[in-house]
Amino acid sequence: MPEPQTHQRPTVMAVWLIIAGVIGWWAAFSLTMERLHLLENPGSQASCDFSPLVQCGKNLESWQGSVFGFPNPIIGLAGWVAPVVVGVAILAGARFARWFWWLFELGMTLAFVFVMWLIAQSIFVLGTLCPWCMVTWVVTIPSFYVVTLHVLRTGILPAPASIRRGADTLMGWTPLLAVISYAIVAVIAQARLDVLGSLF
Repeated sequence: MPEPQTHQRPTVMAVWLIIAGVIGWWAAFSLTMERLHLLENPGSQASCDFSPLVQCGKNLESWQGSVFGFPNPIIGLAGWVAPVVVGVAILAGARFARWFWWLFELGMTLAFVFVMWLIAQSIFVLGTLCPWCMVTWVVTIPSFYVVTLHVLRTGILPAPASIRRGADTLMGWTPLLAVISYAIVAVIAQARLDVLGSLF
């Protein structure tokens, strides 16, 4: 069944998906190159290793950095192509079937959950803040919000009218939701790692 005709083409969301996809892909590519560098030069440091706290190397070389048996950034290299393609297709006038949106929402949800897990592992287990990883966090969180709110407000995901109206209202507040999410992560990182104390 095609997407309900309750909203105009989500141009702003499409533009964001393209921007987020490009940024996320570049972060994944950079992390992949760093991982290759570490594999080729055992004992060396990654170029994004700035301090014991702010670094990529520890994350990349940990088991958390290769959860599925290969470096996590490879997932990003493949996965971030999807938002770019969807965003470009929307701008080109494409309309996707309901099942397509369900799969896209599932992908964004899995990405969000994975990123939340990686944030927890980074802060509570590894005790590091990986710069390129944080770039991934920054684009994944709002991307999940906008896609989820879109499928709710348009009725692609069945929901009561009150939830659809709420999702429609919240769509305009997505930047604030993202900032609040970043602030929560920052507060947790500060409480756990004393980031400010290590920097100043």
